[in-house]
Amino acid sequence: MSKPKVLIAFYSRNSSTEILANAIAQGAIEEGAEVRLRRTREFVGDEIMSQVPGWRENAQAMNQKYEAPSEADAEWADAIVFGTPTRFGSISSELKAYIDGLGGLWFQGKLNGKVGSVFGSTSSLHGGNESTLLSIYTPMAHLGLIIVPLGYADPAMFKAGTPYGATHVSARDSLRPDDDHLAVARFQGRRVTSVTRGLLHAKIPSAAA
Repeated sequence: MSKPKVLIAFYSRNSSTEILANAIAQGAIEEGAEVRLRRTREFVGDEIMSQVPGWRENAQAMNQKYEAPSEADAEWADAIVFGTPTRFGSISSELKAYIDGLGGLWFQGKLNGKVGSVFGSTSSLHGGNESTLLSIYTPMAHLGLIIVPLGYADPAMFKAGTPYGATHVSARDSLRPDDDHLAVARFQGRRVTSVTRGLLHAKIPSAAA
């Protein structure tokens, strides 16, 4: 059987979400997945970006490391993992714009049955990590994705993260994800891959059929 194909489409401004994305990719690869890491792009101009110290420079650096996610990436994938920083308790506009752009695939039914999962980060304690992840569940349901949460299916979940997906609180970008949070993210990559593999296996007709 071919490797499960996992797309990790994320937005990150100051690297917290990026670090979680890479840990999820690591877990998925360990479980045997083929992974594409993609960063969504800003659609505001330099005038807006220049108001936030380091935003433009960080964006340029990350955009050199990661391609932008495309419709073709979503069609290629067996599983799509969305990652976002919290924006006022909800999804970032940069990631939402990518999701909104998948309408053509949705209309053709090409996303139905793919696995979907989410992760995110916030700057402040109680800054909306859980509400943000749950807010992404809604468009995922409309797209026809099979939503895979984390539950408490691994010991790492009793130390960090949420049952909805890996998370991190950066304390105004003064803290990077620690070992406990990275363990949750790696578990998420493994879990998404194993569930995806099971669904792919179930689609293969048996020799006796």
